[in-house]
Amino acid sequence: MAQKTVRIRDVAREAGVSTATVSRALSNPDLLTESTRKAVEDAVRITGYRVNHAARNLRMQRAGAVLVLVPNLGNPFFSTILAAISESFAGTDTSVLIADTASGGRELTGYFLDGRIDGMISLDGGLAQSDLAAFDSAGVAERIVFACEWVDGSTLPSVRSDNEEGARLAVQHLHDLGHRDIAHVTGPAGNVLTKARRAGMLAERARLGLPSRDDWIIRGDFSLASGRDAANRIIAMKDRPSAVFCASDQVAFALMSTLMEAGVRVPEDISVIGFDDIELSKVYTPSLTTIRQDRHALGCRAAQLLLEQIAAAGDPLAPAAPDRVEMVGVELVTRQSTAAPG
Repeated sequence: MAQKTVRIRDVAREAGVSTATVSRALSNPDLLTESTRKAVEDAVRITGYRVNHAARNLRMQRAGAVLVLVPNLGNPFFSTILAAISESFAGTDTSVLIADTASGGRELTGYFLDGRIDGMISLDGGLAQSDLAAFDSAGVAERIVFACEWVDGSTLPSVRSDNEEGARLAVQHLHDLGHRDIAHVTGPAGNVLTKARRAGMLAERARLGLPSRDDWIIRGDFSLASGRDAANRIIAMKDRPSAVFCASDQVAFALMSTLMEAGVRVPEDISVIGFDDIELSKVYTPSLTTIRQDRHALGCRAAQLLLEQIAAAGDPLAPAAPDRVEMVGVELVTRQSTAAPG
């Protein structure tokens, strides 16, 4: 025999309240007394009632989903951020969709206009100006938040690490160990993280009076391949630096392995420091000295900020949200890949 569908009136009968009270308990429980709220909760448990989220979202003109844009899902850096975002939405009746922007070919405003999402978190600072203009034209920009990366000149809210401070900490650590000849492997050209970390590195190097050489600034792109290329360039140098600050941990791993394959010891011959503190940093040999980003905090705060933005967008009386940039602190994590120059 088919199981009877439990309806809201069944819950109301079990709790001894009206159907309106049950609805209020499920959508705005803080408006009810504790005894009434408990009576409804007990009735829901006894009857086995389940909220029809699809119907409720339709009534409220909500999609019940948010989209997270990731520039490269294969990069392990993003895993903790994505987990934190999902964790933050777990109790909100909102699903999290993920799209890899590396595949391209998406009309991003379509997600909003087709009613598939209520908001968007972008971990990709490489969005085109045409995308940002389209968000404005479609009237959905107030429901978009940047996390980790951002777009220069955009007024959209963002949550980001203090990248310049992280670069300063890296150079200062190497200087404190006694290094004066410090190279830097950058991220991809035009990337906001590349600019911020390079600016911090240059500022600290100038403050400390360290020598400046163009050939010790090596362009990378946060990838393993660029770490190998940078290592080969350093191996071929007549005057090698005594330390290298890499703009990402992945670059640092490939750089170290390539140096060691060529007989250049880390840290005895060259010290190496990364940026990110992904999980592999602790177990790599030698373990990597790096700048830790609080990726869990980045994801949680981005999700909270988006929820605030969505709520404000649905309230015609809410004041316009000011431009917001929230900075998450970084810290130096010292491990085996850095030491005093030999």
